[in-house]
Amino acid sequence: MTDSSSSLATPFGSHRPRRYDLIAFDWDGTLFDSTALIVRCIQDAARDIGAPVPSRERAAWVIGMGLAQALAHAAPDVAPERHPLLVERYRHHWFARQHEVTLFDGVLSLLDDLRGRGHRLAVATGKSRRGLDLALQTVALHGVFDATRTADETASKPDPQMLRELMAELGIPPERTLMIGDTTHDLQMARNAGCAAVAVTYGAHRHEDLRSLQPAFVADTVADLQAWLRAHA
Repeated sequence: MTDSSSSLATPFGSHRPRRYDLIAFDWDGTLFDSTALIVRCIQDAARDIGAPVPSRERAAWVIGMGLAQALAHAAPDVAPERHPLLVERYRHHWFARQHEVTLFDGVLSLLDDLRGRGHRLAVATGKSRRGLDLALQTVALHGVFDATRTADETASKPDPQMLRELMAELGIPPERTLMIGDTTHDLQMARNAGCAAVAVTYGAHRHEDLRSLQPAFVADTVADLQAWLRAHA
């Protein structure tokens, strides 16, 4: 008897073994076209409190971490006792402008395709729970993801705890799990959790930095990612 959980139909009617039962996505810069806005909000928050304004590169590098950790790295000259104010100013700018950003073109089709072929889907993000829930409402994605984790619920990337909790909740082992993200934090988290990873180059981190961690594939567009997942996931 064929186990339907380990095979799926291809578009041409043949059957290909399913390699990954769980596909976990980062959010910002991977599914959501928000990198530029996050950078601006980090810069504006630093400016608000009179701190040196980080460069685009420095602000983009911290995307994917938990917010407090990310801002501490992006603005290292800010004294620890002023970190809560920096966080408050970032949140002020983000929640005032988050309506400006949307899913990358092709993401809804990609997610529908994966669900149709029996994959479980999850989100592993550096966002807060409040931020992710608002984003999911905005883009009408309720019910698409089987599980989600945010940085304020567990350890920040690249600690593997976020992925480990998702795998435990869904009962899927590391060798059947694939992490997809746009930062080295995502790829390192996957490595630390014993999972495979795919990088996308249209988000926050540089191509060469992503490739240095030897992901299974590097996608330059959502269409590239969807084609690879159809063939290899």
